[in-house]
Amino acid sequence: MRGWRVVTAMSQPRKPRTVEPQRNQVEIRFTLPSEDVASTHPARVLWEVLGRVDLGGFDADARAVEGKPGRPRISSRTLLTLWSYAVSQGIGSAREIARLTRTDSAFRWITGGRTASHQTLSRFRVGHPAALDTLMTNVLASLMHKGVLSLELVAQDGMRVRASASAPSFRRHASLLECREQAELHLKAVFALSDPEVSEQQKARRIAAARDFQQRVEDAIETVETLQRERGASGPPVRASTTDAEARVMKMADGGFRPALNVRTATAGSELGGPRTIIAAQTCNIGSDMSAIEPLLDEIERRLNALPKRLLADANHASHASLKDAAARGVEVLVPVPKRSQHAGAQRDQDPVIEQWRSRMNDPETKRVYRARASLCELTNAHLRNRGLTQFFVRGVANANCVALIAAITANLLAHSATLLA
Repeated sequence: MRGWRVVTAMSQPRKPRTVEPQRNQVEIRFTLPSEDVASTHPARVLWEVLGRVDLGGFDADARAVEGKPGRPRISSRTLLTLWSYAVSQGIGSAREIARLTRTDSAFRWITGGRTASHQTLSRFRVGHPAALDTLMTNVLASLMHKGVLSLELVAQDGMRVRASASAPSFRRHASLLECREQAELHLKAVFALSDPEVSEQQKARRIAAARDFQQRVEDAIETVETLQRERGASGPPVRASTTDAEARVMKMADGGFRPALNVRTATAGSELGGPRTIIAAQTCNIGSDMSAIEPLLDEIERRLNALPKRLLADANHASHASLKDAAARGVEVLVPVPKRSQHAGAQRDQDPVIEQWRSRMNDPETKRVYRARASLCELTNAHLRNRGLTQFFVRGVANANCVALIAAITANLLAHSATLLA
């Protein structure tokens, strides 16, 4: 018929045949956990390397031992591998690692399908400072024994890392005294709590939290009083944090000022390239690096029973006392002469060591060698930041130093894994 379109079955669109997922069907799977990660995977590499070093220091506090009752705990090798692999992936949170042990194949491979609580991981990270220090020394000694670690050229630098404290937590002495009164009243209120819906465990946790805050306030008051005595009564008022009394407000790399700690590292390597080795790592709450050469040389000598031949550092390390101390130890320090000391009216130290340093830094060969500083320490700092060392999740210099040591050990193990496994 004119004006009408005849619709037939052939002209209608056909419904496509599709396959929908069937999630109610039972499947039988056979898997071998050891094949979940490749042989070159960082988790497997770290596990193998840590299996060849002495970790006895981490088990010194073990309560469950053979022949006595007690529940077995996760091995130190497993926990250390978890932290090392997490650091290599830029993860620094114990809660995140605990979650990944249930969801990520690499973390599940490390634990063998078991789970690790964030409390266990947190206690392990900061509970073995002496063992971490010994492990760092043993790894460096092994590298020196194998001939891959040379102290001909060493560069050092400081890296400011955000502390586990907020800017509003810094208070003056008068404000801290008010916080002390509030903390005491809060603790008394928690002890007097008689709510039948609150269990004894909940009450105990509240009491512990109240006591912890009271102790942090006392630490902040003590810090303020100590710093005020050092600056004198005429100095500006001092502030301290009620979260982390050891944190200090420092100038960061972006020019801003935030609560931070200073991580000082010394890196050995070649100016031609190759793997870098962190031979010293120290954490402090001093923002300036002016007096950093001496303590790092002390740590290098303690760990390796030797001193570097040449030490490279930026102009912030140009302390005359440090230069004289290094020269007395036989270390040639390459530090640029600060511009302020080059002015005509500036007072010059006539000590022969200082004069030799000034003339040495004008030598073209010295300037060529000094150009290797950025590829040593600056590259190491960049790798540490990429591996999560941008903010501390622990409080206190001692605990933060444990985090820095784990990061340094991980960097050395990954850089020299082939040598350590040979």
